[in-house]
Amino acid sequence: MAASMELRLTLGICFVFISGFSSVAALIEGLYCGTQSCYDVLGVPRDASKAEIGRAYRQLARRYHPDRYQPGETGDTRESAQQKFLLVATAYETLKDEELRKDYDYMLDHPEEYYSHYYTYYRRRLAPKVDVRIVILVTICAISLFQYYSWWSSYTEAINYLMTVPKYRIQATQLAKQQGLLNRTKEKGKNRRSKEEIREEEEQIIRDIIKNKIDIKGGYQKPNISDILLCKIILFPYHLCTYVAWHCSWFYRFTVRGEEYGDEERLYIIRRYMKMSQAQFDSLDNGLRDTFLKQQLWIKENYEAYREEQEEEMKMKMATDSRWKRYRRWMRSEGPGRITFADD
Repeated sequence: MAASMELRLTLGICFVFISGFSSVAALIEGLYCGTQSCYDVLGVPRDASKAEIGRAYRQLARRYHPDRYQPGETGDTRESAQQKFLLVATAYETLKDEELRKDYDYMLDHPEEYYSHYYTYYRRRLAPKVDVRIVILVTICAISLFQYYSWWSSYTEAINYLMTVPKYRIQATQLAKQQGLLNRTKEKGKNRRSKEEIREEEEQIIRDIIKNKIDIKGGYQKPNISDILLCKIILFPYHLCTYVAWHCSWFYRFTVRGEEYGDEERLYIIRRYMKMSQAQFDSLDNGLRDTFLKQQLWIKENYEAYREEQEEEMKMKMATDSRWKRYRRWMRSEGPGRITFADD
């Protein structure tokens, strides 16, 4: 009986020793509270509630806070009191957060996972404080606003240029007169406006007519809100489904059933051969696109012949152009790599 009691006592002492040794071995310098337990720093047990942890922190913070430090009150120097306050603050920051406290308790219970504790600690420490999704959304919105502002600037620049072209200005003035916008009776009395005010109104009328009547295409076209990055991302699933459905329809109609191409499909094939975007192709003159259809350029052989013809025509123009001749003479006689010596 005595031997059995002695054995139990020995095992209990060994268990307490091993548990204490494991907790001490789990404390790693540089992680959390270092070689001290965060619970011991605050003087609370491991099962302490959040309220108890907060109360213990406030008591210790009042004692060791640098602004409340009184020499001789705690028996510490100012430097040691400041170090203790930082340690208390670290312990509180560790234990007040549920996820962080769970990681810390896991480190105390599993001291053998040394490198895993380092990874967990620095992963949380270096993780961004702001949600990455919010950062991406704000960035996309900023890019979209810049796009829209830039396109409006280009469109306004194009309108300002067209206002100075006599051809479009005269046409806009004639349209304004036909609509009765410029044929107004003379104003008399107090409501009479100055010549500058009348001129500004006429300029605005002409500008509005140019905006409404002239279809600007290409890089200076009127901006559309559906073209900005944010809208494209939102509408991407729709456009993807439309793209797949269009190609499936194309394959079924013209490959499986063998239907003839319409004008729209023929122009699409020609645009693909020319490697032009939709905006670039739309900016071409309607008469030029009709010429493409008459020459049947959607047929590969006809397009290759047309392309060779255009290249030959360009070579002939360059051969007879006086500026190109001067450039070739300059390349033969001097060129960009010629070395000259300045006179002393």
